Amino acid sequence: MAAIRFQIYILAFCAGLVIQSSCCNGHSGPQKKRAALFVFGDSLYDAGNNNYINTTTDFQASWFPYGETFFRYPTGRFSDGRTIPDFIAEYAKLPFIPVYLQPGLKDYTYGVNFASGGAGALVETYQGSVMDLKTQVSQFKKVEKQLRQKLGDAEAYTLVSEAVYIINIGNNDYVSPLATNTSHKEYVGWVIGNLTSWIEDIYQKGGRKFALSSLAPFASMPLMRTTQPAGSTAGPSRKEVAALVKLHNRVLAKVLLKLTKELQGFKYSKLNLYTYLRERINHPLKYGFKEGKMACCGSGAYRGIYSCGGKRSVTEYLLCDNATEFVFFDCAHPTERVNKQLSKLWWSNNLKELFEV
Repeated sequence: MAAIRFQIYILAFCAGLVIQSSCCNGHSGPQKKRAALFVFGDSLYDAGNNNYINTTTDFQASWFPYGETFFRYPTGRFSDGRTIPDFIAEYAKLPFIPVYLQPGLKDYTYGVNFASGGAGALVETYQGSVMDLKTQVSQFKKVEKQLRQKLGDAEAYTLVSEAVYIINIGNNDYVSPLATNTSHKEYVGWVIGNLTSWIEDIYQKGGRKFALSSLAPFASMPLMRTTQPAGSTAGPSRKEVAALVKLHNRVLAKVLLKLTKELQGFKYSKLNLYTYLRERINHPLKYGFKEGKMACCGSGAYRGIYSCGGKRSVTEYLLCDNATEFVFFDCAHPTERVNKQLSKLWWSNNLKELFEV
């Protein structure tokens, strides 16, 4: 039986590679040009890159019940199903964007996903276990070079300049013990500074259209309710994390307005993730959920212990019967249903405009 289950898993995994890399099969003739989507960030956007790096299970989601709702098998996404970039790709009539480390990946026509679970804007955040933002930028530069070699400078520049660059990063930086060693203003300045450098690096390569998210209300997630009581010495307290995240979001909004004036052709769309997610946490029934504070999968109070699937340091966990009733799938990541709601809001606000080339 074990051998049979292993074979089924391998077939499902291989099918996943096909799903992530296929598009428009069965169509012939010229297709309408679509803007590519390049994805950067952390576990909210990681679609499986961390499956291929030497890291711990704390930064992976390659086992059941992750993926149970949509894919029916684990893909490496930190959710029961699809993430925000998956839905954005769907609305933009793109295929699932393949992860950069997917074996054999050679086609970058529709974009690439560089996101890594646990990543931060700072190199020091979980250093050695994740692909930080600096590493993700280096990977993008390699892709851009390969595009020029394959398509020629002019066509590659057109693809890069018409593409949309989406990112969610920063929360991991603010739960790091590093955040307790300096003033809030200075620390947020480091994080925003690296995020600004990311924009400038992409801009120098031709990128003009950016989709950024405000940080999620991390202090309100099940993880922080369980493991980060006020006065904790393991890292910033819930109160400190809340203050850091709010400051980050305020500074980010100002920086984006500043860049709009300084960088010719720079366009952006911003998802108010903080407000949208907090609304669902505090008023779940209003948005069609039964539970806003407790996770679907995990253990301990609020199921806030990071034990979903039993592959991390804590092996015992509870799993809800219906993930669609919950705002959070595990202690720090929303369910697919939440991701879909947020993606629709973002798309209909002004993100759609960035894809209209």
